[in-house]
Parts: sequence; structure tokens; C-alpha cells
Amino acid sequence: MKLNVQTDYALRLLMYLAINRGRLCTISEIATTHAISRNHLVKVAHHLSARGFVKSVRGRGGGLMLARAAQQICIGEVVRATENDFNVVDCFNNSEACAIASGCRLKRVLERATAAFLSVLDEQTLYDLTQRNLVLRTLLVGQG
Repeated sequence: MKLNVQTDYALRLLMYLAINRGRLCTISEIATTHAISRNHLVKVAHHLSARGFVKSVRGRGGGLMLARAAQQICIGEVVRATENDFNVVDCFNNSEACAIASGCRLKRVLERATAAFLSVLDEQTLYDLTQRNLVLRTLLVGQG
């Protein structure tokens, strides 16, 4: 399974905000730090704001901050909010197109594997990824 770019950027943005908690962070500084597209990050930030992960403050001196404490942001919840398809093979979407669907056990195995993947992510919070992580702090501390 491969996570999409939106999920990747969402997790990076959230980690940046967690490391820089207590201040507003701009999209530009986050994009520059991660060397990613500012325009794409704007869309990701909007999506995260609509889902209640990020608070956006408009205007001069505005920026982004976590809408909830890092301990309350489950990584599995973020991934579910940003991924649009957990079907790892095409037959999940259209079992009629599969010649062996009636006798195939692979679909169930892959469903269980996906559930296990998400279960591991559900065990982790944004706080778990960022707390007492000196290397990450050094890499992501903002210039705000």
C-alpha cells in the first residue's frame, strides 16, 4: 500500500505544527522547510482545517496551528481523512470483473492486512511522533 501525496503532505504539515506549537506557522515556511509545493500545501491545509485538525487564522500575522492537542490527533484518523481509496487491488472496486472472485481468498487476506495497517496507525498520535524527538525538532523548528 502506498499513501497518496495529500496524506504525505498532511502528516508533514501536522508534524511541523506540533513541533512549532504555541505559534502560528505559515504555509510558505512549511512548504520551504519540506521543499514541497506551496499551492498543493494550501489545498492540504484547507482539507485538514475542514476536518478539524488545523485551525487557520487569516490576515496579516495569520497562519496555521493545531486545532487540537497533538495527543488528540490519531495518525490513523488523519490517514483515513486524507486517503480516498484503501482498496489495494482492483477487484475490491469491481468483483464482477474478476474471473476467480467466487473462489478467491486473497481479497479477505488483503482486507485483513489493510485493517492491520490502519490498526497500527490508530495506536499512534501526532504527539507520539513528535515528543522528545530532538532530531525532528532540529529539522522542523520554525523561524517564526
